[in-house]
Amino acid sequence: MVSMEAHGVWEGGFRTRLDDGRGHMVTVDLPSDEDGTDAGTSSLELMVLSLAGCITTIFGLVAQRRKLRFVDMRVVLEAERPKGAPTIQRVVGTLEVRTEASSEEVETALRVTLRICPVGVLFERAHVPVQVVARVLAPSLGSAVREAAPSPTAFVANEPISSQPALPPEAHPRG
Repeated sequence: MVSMEAHGVWEGGFRTRLDDGRGHMVTVDLPSDEDGTDAGTSSLELMVLSLAGCITTIFGLVAQRRKLRFVDMRVVLEAERPKGAPTIQRVVGTLEVRTEASSEEVETALRVTLRICPVGVLFERAHVPVQVVARVLAPSLGSAVREAAPSPTAFVANEPISSQPALPPEAHPRG
């Protein structure tokens, strides 16, 4: 079993200094329009940041195991929290990968990533759907985009690809 620690020290107002017991620290706070001092990301934003980090890390591991080579990768996520809602209702995003691999290879790696990403699994268990589309870019910077638009297929963690609905155009985040 892997044990993880989290320590939080209140620094006043709504600001808290967090550390993981291994020397890594982050400050969380509320934005100034929510009575905070905006000295750090909010705890809810930190969850979305953690999801982005998990997706890139796990995609890198999956790509390595599949011998899918890439030059660069970027994930852009947008979490939707309707006004007055206590938490996030869904997350949509795009994973851009600069590679010579085919769109199908990247989409398969993304599908596997979303099924096993530990943070994504937490979102899924909380009934917060995570929909991420893959966009494959030509490997050299400044090159034309190999696939100009995101794939029409959205992947939701822990669901087979055949049951995945396509995202409507307005659901694709701008990235």
